[in-house]
Amino acid sequence: MGWAIALHGGAGDIPLSLPPERRLPREAGLRHCLHIGVEALKVNTPALDVVELVVRELENIPHFNAGKGSVLTTQGTVEMEACIMDGTKRCGAVSGLTTVVNPISLARLVMEKTPHIYLAFDGAEAFARGQGVETVDSSHFITPENVERLKQAKEANRVQIDYTQPLHKDEKKETPEADGDSKLRDGWMRGCR
Repeated sequence: MGWAIALHGGAGDIPLSLPPERRLPREAGLRHCLHIGVEALKVNTPALDVVELVVRELENIPHFNAGKGSVLTTQGTVEMEACIMDGTKRCGAVSGLTTVVNPISLARLVMEKTPHIYLAFDGAEAFARGQGVETVDSSHFITPENVERLKQAKEANRVQIDYTQPLHKDEKKETPEADGDSKLRDGWMRGCR
């Protein structure tokens, strides 16, 4: 048997209609992460290590909705999450993180170093500090783009999928499911990486 790798850059797709200054860095980031994963697999790096390596890279690229560049809460703060599984029914998950640079690595530590499968908010942050995981001020994760995305979501009263095109002032604000978004009151859609 050989190996295969698949990755994605968050919720939604990266439409060709996305302006090049927004689309091209995302496409380059995905190619970069794919290259890292392929090269690691070629030298027989264990699959779980490859998953963590590639997701850490995605978390460090501000064009994606993980780590730096995370989707903001309605209050303009970051609450990151991640989960990882090893294929043997073991898994680890974290959520509500505000300072952990690479949530995927903390999720792996939850899986490998605790009897738990999920830690959240203060408990997850305390575990991170106890494990010596790299943390930073939460402002590190906030980018001009995710601030703008939140502003647009509030103005349109809808959840912004990562690559949703902004509504222009002359457009109707309610276009239910025209682009896969739901109304803001329905809550934020978040996924586990």
